[in-house]
Amino acid sequence: MNRLPITREGYDRLRAELQRLEQKERPKVIQAISEAREHGDISENAEYEAAKEKQAMLEGKINDLHHKLSQCEIVDDSKDPAERVTFGSTVELEDLNTGEEMQYRLVGPYEADLAQGTISVTSPIGRALIGKEPGDEVEVKTPGGVKKLEILDIHNATKS
Repeated sequence: MNRLPITREGYDRLRAELQRLEQKERPKVIQAISEAREHGDISENAEYEAAKEKQAMLEGKINDLHHKLSQCEIVDDSKDPAERVTFGSTVELEDLNTGEEMQYRLVGPYEADLAQGTISVTSPIGRALIGKEPGDEVEVKTPGGVKKLEILDIHNATKS
């Protein structure tokens, strides 16, 4: 099985979410099921059915997080030089088609969130950027068409 890269922060976030679900949410759902049972016949009890449905969804989330965490390998990006794009790098780019400048941090697939400025190293853009250096241009095939990007700067954990 291939291990998926993840930053320490990303791993800690997934772990914290798992603990929250197991230690706080699970007992609440169990309590709701218990209270619904006390209302009588469970075959016609909407509160019981809703609580059981919530329990199933919660257990699905918990199982998903366990699975994700078991596949992850924490990658220490603090020792990487800022001369080339590596896992954990923050990359400043210019879209050569539009002139728009953007900045992304390359992270693992389980922690990527475009709204937070992070993209997966396994995404088309992430794969195209790995190993490149400032001044390099890359062409990336995306669902919206081919993007031409220039790497303006790279910031890694060791570079201020």
